[in-house]
Amino acid sequence: MQKIYLDNSATTPVDKEVLKTMAKYWSSNFANPSSIHSMGVTAKIALQKSRKIIADLINGHDREIIFTSGGTEANNLAIFGLINDVRKSNRKYSEIHIITTEIEHSSILECLKEIESRGGKIDYLKVDEFGLINPKDLREMIKPETLLVSIGYANGEIGVVQSIKEIAKEIRNKRREYSGSRFGQPYLHIDASAGGLYLNINVEELGVDLMTLDAQKIYGPKGVGALFVRDGIKISPMIFGGGQERGIRSGTENIPLIVGFAKAFEIARKMKDKESLRLIKIRDEFFKLVKRFVPNVVINGSLDARLPSNINISVPDQDGEMLVFRLDEAGIICSSSSACASGSGESVVVRKLAEKTGASKEEIDSRAKSTLRFSLGKATKMNNIKKLLKVLKKLTGDSKVCF
Repeated sequence: MQKIYLDNSATTPVDKEVLKTMAKYWSSNFANPSSIHSMGVTAKIALQKSRKIIADLINGHDREIIFTSGGTEANNLAIFGLINDVRKSNRKYSEIHIITTEIEHSSILECLKEIESRGGKIDYLKVDEFGLINPKDLREMIKPETLLVSIGYANGEIGVVQSIKEIAKEIRNKRREYSGSRFGQPYLHIDASAGGLYLNINVEELGVDLMTLDAQKIYGPKGVGALFVRDGIKISPMIFGGGQERGIRSGTENIPLIVGFAKAFEIARKMKDKESLRLIKIRDEFFKLVKRFVPNVVINGSLDARLPSNINISVPDQDGEMLVFRLDEAGIICSSSSACASGSGESVVVRKLAEKTGASKEEIDSRAKSTLRFSLGKATKMNNIKKLLKVLKKLTGDSKVCF
């Protein structure tokens, strides 16, 4: 039985063209890019070319791209890199303030828990019942000692897209107000890992200072990502060694993965508009039909400010993880929450949304524990969605489904 893969938010298959581009860097052009011989120079050229490709695609500069092992490391580097740098000037943790949202990825939230344990101050922007923050809430939250605002561009679970331009505007206004502060300006970091395929990631238009990217979310290889760090922003390394990546991220650069990352990014940007429109049609058709065949279903997250590829629902009185297993048996691959948050038995993100509706504790628990995420991709067709609906209806109630 051929599986229908609907878990592209967890990871994507590597594009065949990407694999082809990477191939020669495993066994022929395999040299260390720090070596001064001819083979090392060949690897160095590939590294520089890949860096420029990615920089150009986000409207940045080559020197602003730091390659990492993926989105998690890039997020850690953005947060701890800034903190470690300001700590050099004897700034105490109690003098460090960071703002994020209550529905961030674990690679952000766990960093901030650690900072909080050291005495740092963390504030969490609340979301509404659709998963969106109000950028104006930043006005009261930003303080003179605010070092960083870190917000996910698109949520990996519910696919909700935050208004980054409006958030950046609020931060600029506060920068002007606090221009005389001894602590300096608050910076804006966004995790764009989940939105790399479909969203505007022009750093100048968005007004961001740091941005995380992840190759495995855009049909590139696992184990490689990047952090954009705007010129003039100082971050300290977390990994020490040979001084690669401008001394910010030591370790021999993984040329095959980096080359694959750049190629995947090129392809993603070319297909962005056309593929977005195609997936929006499929996604919206699902939302239209699912309420007909699963009457008590709840759609999680905004329908308008949403990734083209994201479908997230709750089927009250069902066990989300059990449904994932049963859908798998029927040939449909999906998830009940973020892959990095699995094991808890519920979606913390969906719980936050449900709490905003005024529902009872039992209703909130049911919605959080009955979540299903279907993330569409290049291989997804409309007939896949129709099969999904039939199977879903059969698993949750009446097996007689007609289209």
